[in-house]
Amino acid sequence: MRILIMGGTRFIGVYLTQLLVEQGHEVVLFNRGNRPAPSLQGVGQIIGDRTDATQLKAKLSQENFDVIFDNNGRELTDTQPLAEIFHDRVQHFVYMSSAGVYLKSDQLPHVEGDPVDSKSRHKGKHETEAYLTQLGLPFTSIRPTYIYGPSNYNELEGWFFDRIVRDRPIPIPGNGLHITQLGHVKDLAKALTQVLGNEQAIGQIYNISGDRFVTFDALARASAVAAGKSPDAVKIVHYDPKKFDFGKRKAFPMRVQHFFASVNKAQTELNWQPEYDLIYGLQDSLENDYLVNAKDKAEVDFSVDEEILQAVS
Repeated sequence: MRILIMGGTRFIGVYLTQLLVEQGHEVVLFNRGNRPAPSLQGVGQIIGDRTDATQLKAKLSQENFDVIFDNNGRELTDTQPLAEIFHDRVQHFVYMSSAGVYLKSDQLPHVEGDPVDSKSRHKGKHETEAYLTQLGLPFTSIRPTYIYGPSNYNELEGWFFDRIVRDRPIPIPGNGLHITQLGHVKDLAKALTQVLGNEQAIGQIYNISGDRFVTFDALARASAVAAGKSPDAVKIVHYDPKKFDFGKRKAFPMRVQHFFASVNKAQTELNWQPEYDLIYGLQDSLENDYLVNAKDKAEVDFSVDEEILQAVS
């Protein structure tokens, strides 16, 4: 197949590109060219700005693809021009949505079809899903929870590693018992490839993540184990986030609520199973990103931590 990936040079797309090439597909990346494309045989690149609809049409209207992976569309305006260009001439359009679209609920885990939050910062993702459905495009939508793994540019596992490798206390909001869920980027990429050629996936939404859930405190201890430290040596400090005004500063990398989703539908219909358990995945991220890039020796701003620790001491 000839496959277009929107993005492809930062995180998810890098792993997806590698898998698709290994499977014998021809892959073309569309991005701004700010980062080098993966140096793999059979990978092409088209330089352009997807936010410019005129430029997008000029660059892509004469191109033909069997499958499109839209990995970096956040708002409907990002994806609509692309969908219109390939409306009647693509076999499959795979859209990267987010489990963040779900409305906060007392009944968990989230399952596909649960109500969505119209005020969520991810509402553009759901608006895009609704548009693709209305357009009649043969699409599949993927809703990950928290994605982690080497090259993660979002502050997540690195936040825990920053404190663990420096033997610092870990300030965790609430009582540490909020339940959340992480999914390894390589498992996500594998799920994306499982969509290809799967007629059952057309018009469907799939949650993709790890198949186990974890509390905030347990995540801190798991990060310590991944770093070769005793989980009992981790000093966790709980605090009430409502008693602080951090402004735009981020005190914790995850939303302070229960947030996890069932992946049963993807396991059944996509014949997919996550391969990374939490410890293994965290070790992968630590060894092949955090330590390799000397993040353990970098200067880190712990001013928010200090504000919390001083207030609760």
